[in-house]
Amino acid sequence: MNAIDLKNRSAIVTGGARGIGFAIAKRMLASGATVVLWDVDAAALDAAGAALQGQGNEDGRVHAAVVDVTDAAAIARAVAADLRECGKIDILVNNAGITGGNAPLWELEAEVWRRVVEVNLVAPYLTCRAVVPVMRQNGGGKIVNISSGTPFRGVPFLLHYVTSKGAIVALTRALAKEVGKDNVLVNCVAPGFTMSAGVEAHPEVAEKLRDVSIASRTLQRDQVPEDVVGAVVFLCSEGSSFVTGQTIVIDGGQYFH
Repeated sequence: MNAIDLKNRSAIVTGGARGIGFAIAKRMLASGATVVLWDVDAAALDAAGAALQGQGNEDGRVHAAVVDVTDAAAIARAVAADLRECGKIDILVNNAGITGGNAPLWELEAEVWRRVVEVNLVAPYLTCRAVVPVMRQNGGGKIVNISSGTPFRGVPFLLHYVTSKGAIVALTRALAKEVGKDNVLVNCVAPGFTMSAGVEAHPEVAEKLRDVSIASRTLQRDQVPEDVVGAVVFLCSEGSSFVTGQTIVIDGGQYFH
């Protein structure tokens, strides 16, 4: 039995077609929320939507929309469609992100840097910019941004990714201060190296990071997407109604703060 009740809540999960985003959506459905998956990959989105149909209780429903979260116009259209379908937006989970590959600074192409920052940092700004006015009009809401444990450890050869994810922590804190008076709560979750479908599709990445990540954790096992969802769903629930501007690192005790 799911202990957290999200009944009558409407949630958007970006990058919801796979990995951590999919796991979050699945748990939210089980908690009674209506969940809208946004993803740029239409085929993966269709598969995710089909897999989640019937996963919720009598209250939870799932919808899916192909959305490029770096495109402000596409976001505006998707928000309008979500409002027509669901009537409101209570929750936004900014999960969509990319790594951009590994490279030392002097080999890191500027185009790659810009693309990673665009997806990982500009896109959450754009989604918040579109959704926050809706939440303010509705009397409040919950935003959870997905960062990474890497900014706290200073992981090398991922300068573009680490910088973008560190900026998400700063965005979370500043936005929380800005919209707290409107009862819009903004928090952040920072996962460690997670064995998601996206990572497993790139074995060269998993090979480099998997063993060293496990060895440096207090809980020495693989991290999987389901390890992240409990904190996210808590931050979207009534139980976190006095929590804002915070970052929870979920990495099995690799970093303490």
